[in-house]
Amino acid sequence: MSLEESEKRLADYAKEFGARESDMSFMKQLLHTVAAKQKEIDEVIVRAAPEWPIEKIAAIDRNVLRLGLAELLYADRTQVPAKVAINEAIELAKTFGSNSSGRFVNGVLGAVYIELGEPGKSEGAARKKAAQKTGKMPTEHLAGAVVYAQSGGETYLAFVHDIFGHWTISKGKIEENEDVQKGAAREIKEEMGLDIKIVEELGVNEYIANDSKVDGGKKRKRVTYFLAEAPFTELRLGPSGGLDDAQWFPLSAVGDLNFYDDTLKIIIPAINVLAQKGKK
Repeated sequence: MSLEESEKRLADYAKEFGARESDMSFMKQLLHTVAAKQKEIDEVIVRAAPEWPIEKIAAIDRNVLRLGLAELLYADRTQVPAKVAINEAIELAKTFGSNSSGRFVNGVLGAVYIELGEPGKSEGAARKKAAQKTGKMPTEHLAGAVVYAQSGGETYLAFVHDIFGHWTISKGKIEENEDVQKGAAREIKEEMGLDIKIVEELGVNEYIANDSKVDGGKKRKRVTYFLAEAPFTELRLGPSGGLDDAQWFPLSAVGDLNFYDDTLKIIIPAINVLAQKGKK
């Protein structure tokens, strides 16, 4: 079915079920997103539900997942919070699918939500209260770096791409008793094949993550980010799980990339530092 035919069918269904005219713009945008990103969305479904070949998933469940993932991965989270997208998909599956559809959709979208770092969970007073109780939680230390290089008079930044369609900062777990800067350098070498020189620290990001292997089912993750310089050489993506690409981007093109909000909070200061260096 072509996109034009899909739009016509959407309009027919909207009329039949009495959808508000004010909702049509959002519904059309969601349809366009699913159509444009179907390949990437289906790859996420395959990774989140490896025991279910996508062609074997019931049509209703498969398409509800596509809608839910389109909102979860690509929608403006200020307009469609992650948990709202998941709950709406679950309700659709319960209404139009089988008795097990709601549980299946919940399982797949829940797995993706956790992999994304549970976006939106940190908002509000409830998260602040939880943060005050993290003293007894195990802490996992990670480190990463915004890596830059100079070539032909231009500045380039290196990023890795995850299976959920976002470019992000290369990072990884710090080993026990390992120096955090040395750990960051090791992770960048393993993940992108680059030898880096740490320039300065950019900041620290802390968040709570689910982990069924620890008491209480939760742990605190503390990520230290650095700005680092490297030679402008070919990137070699390592065997890290959840990543499918690594590329250099000219500084002028970075603004067009799809980043997570918390990643931008680290990248923007890095760009500001590089801009100041360029003025000297």
